[in-house]
Amino acid sequence: GLCLLVLRLFIGVHVFLVSCALPDSVLRRFIVRVMCSVLGLFVRQSDPRLRDVNVRVYIANHVTQFDHNVINLLTSCNTPALNGAPGFICWSRGFMELGVTGSRAELVDSLKVYSSHRGNPPLLLFPEEAATNGRAGLLRFSSWPFSILDVVQPVALQVQRPLITVSVADSSWITELLWTFFVPFTVYQVRWMPSVPRRAEELSEDFALRVQELLAVELGVVSTRLTAADKTEHMKRLRHTPLPPFAPGRCPGQPRVPSSLTGAAPEDVRVTAMARRVKEVLPHVPLEVIRIDLAQTNCVDTTIANLLEGRVPFFPESKEAGTDLPAPSTSQAAAASGIQGSVAVPSSKPATKQFAKSPVERHLSLQERKRALYDYARR
Repeated sequence: GLCLLVLRLFIGVHVFLVSCALPDSVLRRFIVRVMCSVLGLFVRQSDPRLRDVNVRVYIANHVTQFDHNVINLLTSCNTPALNGAPGFICWSRGFMELGVTGSRAELVDSLKVYSSHRGNPPLLLFPEEAATNGRAGLLRFSSWPFSILDVVQPVALQVQRPLITVSVADSSWITELLWTFFVPFTVYQVRWMPSVPRRAEELSEDFALRVQELLAVELGVVSTRLTAADKTEHMKRLRHTPLPPFAPGRCPGQPRVPSSLTGAAPEDVRVTAMARRVKEVLPHVPLEVIRIDLAQTNCVDTTIANLLEGRVPFFPESKEAGTDLPAPSTSQAAAASGIQGSVAVPSSKPATKQFAKSPVERHLSLQERKRALYDYARR
């Protein structure tokens, strides 16, 4: 890795000089793309015929700090510089400087003027406004990129890299570049999607949400409501909150149980303490079932999740027949009622019209409804 890093640093300087010397054309993109393969950057695209030459705005998910450079190897496009001071570094990284330092409204007006000139290359925008690893979900799309024009083309981007994770939160672009030179290769997969027009009287927020859902389905991830500001706040908390040390196999924040409390083995005392905590949360679950699952998971939170989601079968205790299931929280009830009110949730079995007499039947019926809600939320 170190040998590749040193060698590719010298080759990278030549790639930068060649990209600056040659004018923007098909020949330049081909030469730079071949030279980038020596640096370990391999770019693949699927369905290039879907790329609409009349579309002036490309919308892509944000995975690494060099997504705009990679897509620029396939087609001519410009990405405005939103963060960072303008200058040589901004220009060398391939960003377009607009000279706008004011609000988003001024930026949108400037980009509208830019897009009105047909001679300018299309815009490549990242509505997430922050890079993620691309494996869990998409951040909430900002609405301002969808206020420029009424037709956009989504671009699904996936990145794969051996041994080292693709994108690390709170890391600089220099760190990402050095790791790219260090690993043997990094593969960028670009998939062009059909262009999406704005519907009649559709707001920019609704337009952004619709494109976000389409990209999430194409990538096979979740469309979240978390924003780039939420990610920034989360990273601030991680920097200022030290993580408590914990032993392997123990959940963070799980209290230590001293072995001198009883004459039993330390492992039995610890499992008993954890089982008591789970029993306080789920009093209808038999204690023996809790202990068996704790012996496998060794974590209170994981056991509670397994019991709530039905991954561990059990029969509720008869003592808690009247109140065998805890009442759902307000947020869960609101979410469930919102889902059921908007779209009918498909179920494998029709809902019973009569209230079941057995607590076991009532519990299974609840598990079926919860499983249907989970399946709907995942889709």
